[in-house]
Amino acid sequence: MRTRELRERWGDSLLTVLTILILVMMFVVAPLQALGLFEFQIFELFLALFLVGGVFLMSGSAIAVTAMLVALAMIVTGGILRLRSPSILDLNLFAGSWLIVGITLAVTVARATFAPGRVTYHRVIGAVLLYLSVAVIFSALYTFIGTLLPKAFSGMKMEDSPALANELIYFSFMTLTTTGYGDVAPLHPIARSLCNLEAIFGQLYPATLLARLVTLEITHSDQDS
Repeated sequence: MRTRELRERWGDSLLTVLTILILVMMFVVAPLQALGLFEFQIFELFLALFLVGGVFLMSGSAIAVTAMLVALAMIVTGGILRLRSPSILDLNLFAGSWLIVGITLAVTVARATFAPGRVTYHRVIGAVLLYLSVAVIFSALYTFIGTLLPKAFSGMKMEDSPALANELIYFSFMTLTTTGYGDVAPLHPIARSLCNLEAIFGQLYPATLLARLVTLEITHSDQDS
């Protein structure tokens, strides 16, 4: 009962909090990890714990929390194995964990963002969080493709290192936003198909659902003023 009250009171605000959390993990912690700063791997673990708590509070679903805890366990296991002897197994553990995180977060956020009721500023931010979650999902999928097919990408080597996460995030957002600098490119047909799918989503989502939410939020704000 207490959890339900907290969700009703802070549910929309959590969308903004989780968005900030994901932004920090992807654009602050990941680059610092790529520089070889081990302490930021520990920091990422603490942020992941907050992420699990936020998803639980927002969804109230035992399934969602269980999925996030499984992902957290995979991250810890991969980190321990990496310290002992880096291998492809560690890499796939990290990829699997972030695939679970991305899907669970996307489903939870989508339900909260597009639920019946007033469209608020926090829900618009939630739609942005859903966009970021898709980039996380595709980063994990690219990892699986790269480990199964070593020559699936040019300019990006799939090896277990702290720098790889930053490279995958970079490539995923290049694809999602169709920036395409050309320093990393898909070569295998499956990799290209995934890139096409992400690029299509990246173009259609902001122009349709996100734009619609922004319009509704502005309309509600004008009605209140």
